[in-house]
Formats: sequence, C-alpha cells, structure tokens
Amino acid sequence: MLRLSASLVNQPILSLRLGGRIGVAQEPVIDPHDLKILGWWCKVPGKSTQEILLTEQVRQYSSAGLAVDDTDALAEPEDLVRHKEILEIDFELLNKPVRNKRGHIGRVEDYSYNDGMFVQKLYVGKPLHRVLTSSPTVLIDRSQILEVNDDHILVKDTEVTQGAEEPAPVPALA
Repeated sequence: MLRLSASLVNQPILSLRLGGRIGVAQEPVIDPHDLKILGWWCKVPGKSTQEILLTEQVRQYSSAGLAVDDTDALAEPEDLVRHKEILEIDFELLNKPVRNKRGHIGRVEDYSYNDGMFVQKLYVGKPLHRVLTSSPTVLIDRSQILEVNDDHILVKDTEVTQGAEEPAPVPALA
C-alpha cells in the first residue's frame, strides 16, 4: 500500500512501555542514494537538540502516531555512525527540481512511499507556463529515476518524440 508524504510529518511518537507520547517525528530522513526513508528528525520535550528515530525502531504505524518500545528508540545524531554521511547531507526531497535530458519538468510537490519505506512515486508540479497546455502534475515512478544529486533529480524521458515509431497494436485474445 502506498502512502503520501504527509503521513511522515509531525507524527506523535508513542511509547508502548510508558503508555504515552514521548515526542514528535517532525521530518523524514531520506537517503538520496536509494530514496529510502531511514527515519525521522524528532523533537523531544525537555531537550534542546533534535534526535533521530530510525524506521527499524518503530513497532507500529497507526493513525495515532508511531509506536516504539520506549525513549531508548530515539538516538542522538552523533551516535548513528552508520548513517553519519546521510545525516550530514540533510537531503530534502520536497521542492527538489526534476529534469529530463531535454530540460526542466518541474518540482517535487509530494511523494508516496511503500511499506518498505522506499519512495515509490514523485508528484511533480509543472511550471506555470506549462500548466496552461497540459496537466499541472506529472507522476514519476521510481523506475524512471536515473540520478539524484544536490541540484536536481534526473528522470527518463517519458513522452514520445516526433518521428519515433509507435509499436504495432496487439490483437485481442478471443
């Protein structure tokens, strides 16, 4: 099942052991190399710095929030040596420009992710001058993504270019 990015933002973190709210998962941490959601930057009451909740620490995702065992599920960023490089990148997927080899397509307005916490689809808003001639949003599947870098996301061309041969129609089976 796919879910939209809004379900990742400002989610309460609930402790199963303590039976209450222990913080808020504010923004997702996304690995730009494979577009996997590693966890969340979290705000914990009484602490001045943000902590990280890794997805593998979440016991249950529900409409009430993210259920974890207890406060030990949250970690200081410097304690996550394995994810140090990704945390330093501070990758933001929303508003990232999307291009193909012919030029600018638009910016990421939203995305959906699967149960494995991988980004599956990008919802790309077109610039105003292109909205007048076609649909305002382009849907990009993860299989169409060629490269993700600091400046933009490069995707395969999906439109048929002039002069390209169209495949022959397949006859219907009786």
